[in-house]
Amino acid sequence: MPRPKNILSVVVRIGISILLLVLLFKINRIDMHVLLNDMKSADKQLLAVGFLFCFLVYLLGFLRWQMLLKTAGINIALKRLISSFSGGVFFSIFLPSTIGGDLVRAADLAGYTKKAKEVIATVFLDRLSGYVGLVFVILLALLLGRDLVLDKVVFSSVSVIIILLVIVLLVLFNNTIYSRITKCLSSPGAGKIKETIKNMHQEIHVFRNHKRMIILNLLTSFIIQLIAPLSVYFIGLSLGIKVNFIYFLIFLPIISAVTLLPIAIGGLGLREGLFVVYFAKAGVVKQLALVMSLLSFSFVVFYGAIGGLIYVLTVHHRRLQPNKPSCV
Repeated sequence: MPRPKNILSVVVRIGISILLLVLLFKINRIDMHVLLNDMKSADKQLLAVGFLFCFLVYLLGFLRWQMLLKTAGINIALKRLISSFSGGVFFSIFLPSTIGGDLVRAADLAGYTKKAKEVIATVFLDRLSGYVGLVFVILLALLLGRDLVLDKVVFSSVSVIIILLVIVLLVLFNNTIYSRITKCLSSPGAGKIKETIKNMHQEIHVFRNHKRMIILNLLTSFIIQLIAPLSVYFIGLSLGIKVNFIYFLIFLPIISAVTLLPIAIGGLGLREGLFVVYFAKAGVVKQLALVMSLLSFSFVVFYGAIGGLIYVLTVHHRRLQPNKPSCV
C-alpha cells in the first residue's frame, strides 16, 4: 500500500513537470499547431534509425548490469533478469528521474535473490559506471570541439558534473577520506546514513579485484554515452536540424546528468527546457529543439511501455518462484 507521503511526492513532481512545460510554451511562445506539424513532417526513416539506436542503449545497459551481477556471484535465469530490468525501465518514466527505476529493479531483484546488499551495490555501480562514461564523453567532445563551444554555462555545468563524480569516487574508493566521512557521521541521527555508506563501501570493494570486468564495464558505458546522442542526432536530422554532432556529444550528457535530479516525473519538462536552452547555443530554433526533445521522450515512453508489459506478464511467474535464483 503506497504511503500518503509517497503519493503526495509523486503528485507534486507531476505538478512540477506540467508547470515547467506550461512555462516553456508560454515564455518561448511555442505554437502547438506548428509543433504538431513539425512532428508529422519528420523524416520517418531517420526517426527509425534514431529509434534503433535508442534500443541499442537499453540493450547495452542490460548487458552492463548483467556483467556486474555475475561478478557479484548473482547468477539468475535470463528471463528473471529481463523482468527486473524491464520493470526499472517502465517505472523510470513515472518516478522522479531514472534513479526511481533503479530503485525498483534493485528492490525487485533483492527480494528475489535475498542478497539485498549485493544487488544494491550492482545497481549503484551500474549508475556510477554510466556517470563515468558520461564524463569521459563530455571531456572528449569538449577537446574535439573546443572551438565550437565557448560558453560559460556549458563549462560551469561540466565542472559541477566532474566535481560531483570526483567526490563520489573519493568517498567510495579512498580509505582515508572514507574514514573521515564515517567519523563525521557519528551522531545518533546519522546512524542509517553511516550504515548505508559502510555497506556500500564494503560491497563495492569486492569488485576491486576484477579489473578486467571494470574496464569492460566502463568501455560499455562509454559506448552507451556515444550512442545515446546518436539517437537524438538522427531525430534532429529528421526535423531538418543540421548542426555538428559534437554539440550533441556535449549537450546530451549534461542534460542527462541534470535530469537525474528528482525534480520532475521522468525528467519531463526539465529535460525539454534544457534542450531549448543548450541547443539554442548551437543555433537551433527553440521550437525545433523542443520537438526534438519530445520525440526523444516518446522513444523512452515506447520502450518503457514494452518494459511495463514484460514486467506485468511475468508477475505470476515471480510469485510462483520468489526465492529460487537459478544459474543462467
